[in-house]
Amino acid sequence: MNVREEQVRQMTAIQEQLEQEKTYLSVLRREFHRHPELSLKEFCTAARIEEELDRFGIPHTRVGETGVLGTLRGTGTGGGVVVLRADIDALPIQETSGADYCSQTPDVMHACGHDVHITCLLGAAKLLAEHRTAFGGEVRFVFQPAEEIGQGAKAFVEAGVLDGADRVFGLHVAPDLAIGTVGLKPGLNNAAVDLFRIQVHGKAAHVAQPQLGVDALYIASQTVVALQALVTRLTSPVEPIVIGVGKLQAGTTYNALAGSALLEGTTRTISQESRERVREQITRTAQNIADIYGGRAEVQWTDITAALINDPQACLEAAAAAKLLGEGVRVITDRSLSLCGDNFAEYLLHTPGAYAYLGTGNPALPNTLSSLHNGNFDVDEEALTLGAGLYAGYALSRLRASHP
Repeated sequence: MNVREEQVRQMTAIQEQLEQEKTYLSVLRREFHRHPELSLKEFCTAARIEEELDRFGIPHTRVGETGVLGTLRGTGTGGGVVVLRADIDALPIQETSGADYCSQTPDVMHACGHDVHITCLLGAAKLLAEHRTAFGGEVRFVFQPAEEIGQGAKAFVEAGVLDGADRVFGLHVAPDLAIGTVGLKPGLNNAAVDLFRIQVHGKAAHVAQPQLGVDALYIASQTVVALQALVTRLTSPVEPIVIGVGKLQAGTTYNALAGSALLEGTTRTISQESRERVREQITRTAQNIADIYGGRAEVQWTDITAALINDPQACLEAAAAAKLLGEGVRVITDRSLSLCGDNFAEYLLHTPGAYAYLGTGNPALPNTLSSLHNGNFDVDEEALTLGAGLYAGYALSRLRASHP
């Protein structure tokens, strides 16, 4: 039997087993969905993941307080190291979907599909543990906390999870893609994300005597308007850049000039050059406007994540594995650029890999067409078997291919 025939045989076996695991995957996903936890507070989630890894006979350790790393060594032929990642945190959103497995935690919800990611990776861990004689080398299962606040990934990188790794692979639900579809786009997929915080220092005074004070609210308002001009007047119309201010706090009463103001916002850029340029422009704009009106502006930056750039070869490998999961699986390579960020990008800075988008939309189930970060968000659970198969299939294809 040649390598191709062996891969087909293995993937057929995975398909057959996944059909038997449908109920397990659905029950597990709904359990995680009912009990979401916010970033860096995923204590029960991490403990539940560890329970499943124990059942599969997969050794594990904590990375930080709520990150979980499982490690499985194959006992067959082949070799190499593949890292599989899923994020595990939820969002501060009240669920309004009306599903009978709705979140039981007020104002917290898995509105970005991380419950699906956890379930798919645990499903893959179960499959690979039961088929450990089919491959050599090592699979590392990364259950990463705090993706929604731009944390978690760097802790795993610093812990050495990528040391000696040949590939890293992850996936994310995509309500814009139909069930049975996998998006695998080589190159740039997601923008770099930064957070800025502008503290404006003014001087309080009575509104009837503005000359005696420095109006921090006025300075902040002018800054918000000016920042938009950085996109419309100082950036090429064909260069995707977003500058958004989502928070402005100022003032204590209606008849006093605000002595201070706070702005918080985000930028989305697609290259390191544009990232650095936009940072410099925002900082200079805020400081100059404050200076004009007699105030002072302090600008602080937080690096959320780099741009997510898929390795072309890893995409080809993942696409080949996806197509072996059934004739109904459709792989697309031209999904539109997203200016949303994902710190899976931090792994790709160190190790070649691919980030796939798992279609979860089904017109027959209207909530599955709701956007991410929406209280009505849900998924077609038929995607669970394909997601688990993608994780497991990609790992098998790499670890077998190392020594045909």
